[in-house]
Amino acid sequence: MADIRPFLCIRPCREKADKIAALPYDVYSKEEARQAVAGNPDSFLNIDRPETQFSDDVDMYDSKVYQKAHDLLWEKVADGSFIRDEKQCYYVYELTMNGRTQTGIAACASIDDYQNKIIKKHENTREEKEADRIRHVDICNAQTGPIFLAYRANYEIDQAVGEVKKQMPLYDFVSDDGIRHRVFAMYDKAHILKVQDAFAGMREIYIADGHHRAASAVKVGLKRREEHPGYTGREEFNYFLSVLFPDDQLMIMDYNRLVKDLGGMTEKEFLNKASGIFAIKKVTRQERKPEKKGDFSMYLDGEWYLCTIRKQDIPNDPVKSLDVSLLQDLLLAPVLGISDPKTDKRIDFAGGIRGLDELERRVNTDCKAAFAMYPTDISELFAVADAGLLMPPKSTWFEPKLRSGLFIHELDQ
Repeated sequence: MADIRPFLCIRPCREKADKIAALPYDVYSKEEARQAVAGNPDSFLNIDRPETQFSDDVDMYDSKVYQKAHDLLWEKVADGSFIRDEKQCYYVYELTMNGRTQTGIAACASIDDYQNKIIKKHENTREEKEADRIRHVDICNAQTGPIFLAYRANYEIDQAVGEVKKQMPLYDFVSDDGIRHRVFAMYDKAHILKVQDAFAGMREIYIADGHHRAASAVKVGLKRREEHPGYTGREEFNYFLSVLFPDDQLMIMDYNRLVKDLGGMTEKEFLNKASGIFAIKKVTRQERKPEKKGDFSMYLDGEWYLCTIRKQDIPNDPVKSLDVSLLQDLLLAPVLGISDPKTDKRIDFAGGIRGLDELERRVNTDCKAAFAMYPTDISELFAVADAGLLMPPKSTWFEPKLRSGLFIHELDQ
């Protein structure tokens, strides 16, 4: 059963929380990260992306870069920018975007649950991306960015969270992107036990976002076990920082596709090919957003088309029945020859947060066609993970993004 436990948190002082909180490290390119920290010394991105503290000629994977992250973090703790809580607790983390609210619990999850597949993944990870975060976590001696976990909604947890949200929040601020963040401490022992027991009764919890962070945190924990042969399993390095959300509050946005050429075909030839695979009709800009599973929209040569996947082409398989899989297997691979979307430079992706105007802009500048997808449902993600399978790349885009720097988990307290 799932071991989700409260922890001793290092967190921002109230006065600086809004300045410290930062988007996850991996949403930025190197140049975007450098621009984001310019003139903002409190931003946690300075610690999460420490290469921004050096000139461009310094290798971002140099040992001194990771040491800089360590030094910045613990200098901020020493100067009072961060405080240490005095007792273990959970934290309730509420995010509101465009009038819609989701509320999670910041806690620590067990690396054994990850190893034993109680915490389930739906994506593969790349070793080179893991290596960066392994060094960052290990040298900082802390996990600084939470893994986004999901669970099937639970009445007992909902009740405890609702009670805690009646309290005065530790933090209440609106970030630059318009998202409101509120954090509450769950100090009451009765609430803590209720939540801990509820998680203990769960047979599965799912990684929604942050697969590389999760894999890296687990590998650091396993490394620390080798370094401490007498470990008990209760040490902090056996756990990794997470925020867990109930499935009925989560929003997955569309993750759209763009292709840079049509494999030598004209737009008319390509449209004719696609018309032999899907039911296609021309639609207006106002009708361009797909409204149900099995539909996607295509932008081609200045026009929008609604494409419907034929029912006989949808297999009874949790991965192959995903809309993103069907587009790939029925059109992108056989017609355009894009067989591996992970490596083929002819395909690009645009998260739904960028909107459909972004697809038009790209096709009018550097691409030939765009495909606006209907969002993958959280139940589809669960089904893939439960089957022990993996989703295609770029299948889910979660919003809003969790902020780094609000919760820090020290590994060797």
